[in-house]
Parts: sequence; C-alpha cells; structure tokens
Amino acid sequence: MTTARASAAPDPADSVASAGGAPGTRGRSGAGTKGVPRARREEQIVAAALEEFGRHGHAAASMAAIARRVGVTKPMLYTYFGSKDGLYAACLEHIGHRLLAAINAAMASSPSGDRLPHAVLTAVFETLEEQRHAWFVLYDRTLPPGSEPWRAAHRHRAAVDDLAASGTAALLRGHGNDDALDADALKHVWTGTVSALVGWWVSHPDLSAHNMSARCARLLSAIRDGA
Repeated sequence: MTTARASAAPDPADSVASAGGAPGTRGRSGAGTKGVPRARREEQIVAAALEEFGRHGHAAASMAAIARRVGVTKPMLYTYFGSKDGLYAACLEHIGHRLLAAINAAMASSPSGDRLPHAVLTAVFETLEEQRHAWFVLYDRTLPPGSEPWRAAHRHRAAVDDLAASGTAALLRGHGNDDALDADALKHVWTGTVSALVGWWVSHPDLSAHNMSARCARLLSAIRDGA
C-alpha cells in the first residue's frame, strides 16, 4: 500500500540513525535502520498497525506495540502519520480500497446470481488472507462515535454496504422478488454472515482462503438444497 505521502522521499529513520538513534534505541537491531525506502516503510507500518488495530481495536491498540512490530521508534510513527488517528485512517484506506476492488471484481465476473454469494466470499477471503484481522478495523466498535476515525470507517462500511445491497437485491430479483424490504433484510443477514465467517476464520488460523472458499461452497449448497 502506498499512501499519499509515500514517495522516494528519504526515510526519517535515516536522520534518527545518523543522530545516534532515539534515547534508549542506540545499537538496537531494526530501530532507525537506514536504506528502507519511505514507501516500503509505510507499508510495513500499516501492515503492523492493521494487525494491532484489528486485534485490539482503536481504543486499546498501542502505538508502541506497532513500532516494536516494525522495529522502529514510536516517534517515527508520528513522523509518518501524524497521530494514532492518522495511522488508523491509513489502515482504513488500505483495507477499504482493497476489499471494495475485490468485491466489485467478483460481482462483475460472477456468471449467475446464485453463484454471486460464493464469488464475493471468496474475494473477501483472498483479500484478507495475509491480514485477517484487518476486517475488524473496518468494523471496530471501540471507535468514539462522531470522531474522525469513526466517520472514516463509516464511509468505508457504507461503500461495502452499498455493494451488499446491490448484490442481494439482484439475487432476489433473479428469483422474481422485487420487495425492497426483503432486499434490505437480506442485506443485513448477508453482512452479518460475512462478519461471522471472518471471525470464525480468525479463530481457525490453520485454514487458508482456499479452504474457506471450499467450505462456504459446501455450506451454500446445503442451504440451497434445503430450500
């Protein structure tokens, strides 16, 4: 992921290292390392932050823990992203855009309405394969209502919900059902189901995205056959 600030600009770690390192970090492996392009450093920080925010929520996430994951100093996180909220916003941009692009592609290429749910689930699992907890950055219940992180997360969730609404309405229309309330109810069932499946997947780290896609194919088939 490359944020708006990511470029060939020098890594602030260079200035930290050349000054002998931040207090308490001199000589520590990975702290203030030279030679890492700024864009690559931002990718490392965002990846670590997605894990931390996804596991613990915005409220309990530790900037110090994120810095340790990357092997940099905590002040460097503020140099790159300005604040904890700024880093959270970068995480939302990263995972939000990736999920939206994957879901859009799945919906555009799905050969039939009945196969759409499985195509979308597969796209979600493949997108989250290396960052499963990132889903819960979008759906973080610890965000203070009305705060900038809350508003940013709401914007991304609304975009995902719009796709869900479009998909569920199309699925019902394929079965001759144009009832708007039915479509809205099914959208809520669908989004809740996706979150539940991702949560279940997180608790089963041995299962790959491919495993989850195959499992969901079996489950959806059972549901259709039962209907």
